[in-house]
Amino acid sequence: MTPPPADAAAGRWPDGARSAVALAFDVDGPTGDAMLSGAIWRKPGYFSLGAYGPYRALPRILDLLDDAGVPATFFTPAWVVETWPDACRAVVDRGHEMAHHGYRHERYWDLTPTQQADVIARSQKIFEDVLGTPAVGFRTPSGDWHPDTPRLLLDAGFTYSSSMRGDDRPYLHEIDGTPTSLVEIPGRWDLDDYASLAYTRNPDYPSGQDRIAGYELTLDNWTREFDGHHAEGLCMTTLFHPKVSGKPGRLLLLERLLAHMRDAGDVWFATCRDVAAWWTGQEAVQHA
Repeated sequence: MTPPPADAAAGRWPDGARSAVALAFDVDGPTGDAMLSGAIWRKPGYFSLGAYGPYRALPRILDLLDDAGVPATFFTPAWVVETWPDACRAVVDRGHEMAHHGYRHERYWDLTPTQQADVIARSQKIFEDVLGTPAVGFRTPSGDWHPDTPRLLLDAGFTYSSSMRGDDRPYLHEIDGTPTSLVEIPGRWDLDDYASLAYTRNPDYPSGQDRIAGYELTLDNWTREFDGHHAEGLCMTTLFHPKVSGKPGRLLLLERLLAHMRDAGDVWFATCRDVAAWWTGQEAVQHA
């Protein structure tokens, strides 16, 4: 990875902000392993757990973001865009970003480069047909990717990824030792709501977990993560899921988290797309 621009590393973000926050939600719906194996079609209850996200929780989250005046990025499998087109169009109509997250939440490390390219092309066509434009952002489903994925993303016109874990600042991906224009906006499991709030049955997930974390503890963890990012002038993004944190009680956690971050007063709230565009501009200035 290339080193970060000096001014960004020091915390000088647009408009003099000390830190950046790129709120991000993975609108997985019922996609994932059970859909890929076909098991979900034999489990109506399991299907409904996922469908709750785009059907019921997503509108709630959009209202919350409107009230807070904060933009967000929604990484969404194209199958969800096909199945809930009106809900997904509402995301764009209300000023947020829709980004790529596979077609049915495929595991990219299991796919050949040709299979990955097919998933990307199919999904981009759906984005263009339903939302009016292809995605420029990518978050790998299931947390990893194939060594050829960055090259495929560049070939398909993507400008950024939010998939890897190795930093808490954006950076440029390298291919064969050469920096590219593909920006990475790292997300960490510390800010994944699954780690604290998700529990489903049949199958049990997360495996071995018998209860969810207390809400106050969860909020305390998230606010402390923000405080640390803000103190160092970093870029924080999230791996939240509407079907997990868009429920009534948990929405209040998000409301309090947003209030805490806004109270800091010098935070740049932006979509991942805008963070990537700004970072690319900073890199250009540094190497001019």
